Amino acid sequence: MTVQRTLRRPVTCAGIGLHSGTKVNLTLRPAPTDSGVRFLRTDLGIEIPASVPYVAGTYHATGLRHDGATVDTVEHLMAALASLGIDNVTVELDHPEVPIMDGSAAPFVYLIQEAGVKTQTAPRRYLKVLRPISLSRGDKTMAFYPSDHFKVSYTISFDHPLLRHQAQTLQVTESSFVDEIAPARTFGFLHEVEKLRQLGLTLGGSLENAIVLSETGVLNNPLRFEDEFVRHKILDAIGDLS
Repeated sequence: MTVQRTLRRPVTCAGIGLHSGTKVNLTLRPAPTDSGVRFLRTDLGIEIPASVPYVAGTYHATGLRHDGATVDTVEHLMAALASLGIDNVTVELDHPEVPIMDGSAAPFVYLIQEAGVKTQTAPRRYLKVLRPISLSRGDKTMAFYPSDHFKVSYTISFDHPLLRHQAQTLQVTESSFVDEIAPARTFGFLHEVEKLRQLGLTLGGSLENAIVLSETGVLNNPLRFEDEFVRHKILDAIGDLS
């Protein structure tokens, strides 16, 4: 029997929101069995469960909403928690956006490792894919297939010389996530920055927390992986699925 896990002790970090540009203090705290991942807006005293009924937005980031309170850009932290096997945790933050840190999930991996992991007594519960299912929207398609392992295959194609086509398949384990997925950073295109900022987005974006692509190349080389872009999309997918 695989049992549920939480953190051994609280751990704290601070950063800025990618879209808000505002400083955020974040604390991960141990939580009891069967509580799942819950975001607590300490400035409002409102708790937001990280589950499907509370998904509020998916435009350039994944957001959750409950009782009028929101929390945005949760996917990188969610990916780290899921891949390191943390079932139950309270995520306290004093602003409606998880800090972007360096644009990857690696800082959250370090945070979880610093806190340590504690096993609990209740059995872990799973969602199991029993038959193939697919969904298409525009030129985007995703599909799920039954498997004995959690494996993600991702293909991206953009109108950019570096991103005409990138594909990667990885079996997701704690070690493969830490070494091959977590360090991959979010990315964006220089020509989109001004448009996004007019919409109130990426106000905290910089060369320190995102890969920025000009028309011909990367402004902040070197890349951490040759195919860092598609690896980051795998990271996002893990976080959103969790």
